Amino acid sequence: MSRSMDPLAKKIFKGVLIAELMGVFGAYFLFNKMNTSQDFRHTMSKKFPFILEVYYKSIEHSGMYGIREQDQEKWLSSKN
Repeated sequence: MSRSMDPLAKKIFKGVLIAELMGVFGAYFLFNKMNTSQDFRHTMSKKFPFILEVYYKSIEHSGMYGIREQDQEKWLSSKN
């Protein structure tokens, strides 16, 4: 009986592994895009502010300060 479950278990494992890898690469792509583009961060602040807040906190946790303030200054000056 366990032999008939082996192919199913392998398929499930492969599916979970692929989903995990897609999640890791997606998170890396999103972080890299936010890290290199202030305009993209501005778009994220309008559509997904909670994700941008996680980005700011992770950057500040790593010891890089001032990005949030630079963004806010630019966005305020572009409104005027």
